[in-house]
Amino acid sequence: MDISIVIPLYNEAESLPELTRWIQRVMNENGFTYEILFINDGSTDDSWKVIEELAKTDPAIHATAFSRNYGKSPALNTGFRRAQGDVVITMDADLQDSPDEIPELYRMITQEGYDLVSGWKKKRYDPLSKTIPTKLFNATARRVSGIRNLHDFNCGLKAYRKEVVKHIEVYGDMHRYIPYLAKNAGYKRIGEKAVHHQARKYGTTKFGLDRFVNGYLDLGTLWFQTKFGIKPMHLFGLLGSLMFAIGFVATLVVLILKCVSMANPDTYHFYVTRSVYFYLSLACMIMGLQFFLTGFIGELITRNSPERNNYLIAGEF
Repeated sequence: MDISIVIPLYNEAESLPELTRWIQRVMNENGFTYEILFINDGSTDDSWKVIEELAKTDPAIHATAFSRNYGKSPALNTGFRRAQGDVVITMDADLQDSPDEIPELYRMITQEGYDLVSGWKKKRYDPLSKTIPTKLFNATARRVSGIRNLHDFNCGLKAYRKEVVKHIEVYGDMHRYIPYLAKNAGYKRIGEKAVHHQARKYGTTKFGLDRFVNGYLDLGTLWFQTKFGIKPMHLFGLLGSLMFAIGFVATLVVLILKCVSMANPDTYHFYVTRSVYFYLSLACMIMGLQFFLTGFIGELITRNSPERNNYLIAGEF
């Protein structure tokens, strides 16, 4: 099979028939063998009924329905597990992504050798309240991930080699960082294609501004897992040692000042509890010990994890 098209959706009943016809036309014009995987993320409208009706007329349509709304990442992960095509395409169900982009995305994967090609909504039809935070978010993601050639990490229209989606796990809200996840799994040929972005035709957006706050928190989590996921002592042990050293130096200052005070009782009266160094040393040594113990406990958990030696093998004789 040439292409699997994974479409997560939530309350998009109105757009599904038009989207399906559009995909079918593009697939037939290019002679692709394909499947369409609708992942219904707990929709409360008639989305599932519409999908069932569409499936009666096209055996290439398959679907999964969640019992409630879990989010886009679990929906994509479920679609990735079911996908059988050599190239996997993901797109949103709101008609803002154009299926006419699929042939070129397919060509970039199969002929140019990319592992992943991400769409870039160069000209967006979104309000400023969405576009400005998106630019800031993408700039941060490029900096942290090291994938400098991507302008739009969060674009739903992406293409993957089949092996990529089978070797990554998308959970929580990590769908924003699939290129980063792919890079961490060893798939570094990541490209970008400027794609046509359309104004929403039906319904309203399902995402609020809170996604940008959550996005930064998820980025921090992913960075930590990448750098220190199996070696937490390298971070917490270092921080703990530095804090403890600062506290130790502050303690020495307190002792020196006290000794000077005791040597000159008539001219210099020094009270330990009135010195800022006393509280600095106390706080730093306690915090240093806590950091160190956090790293030590994390290291014990990691060393006893069944995933500690779970590596992806690229080749073997």
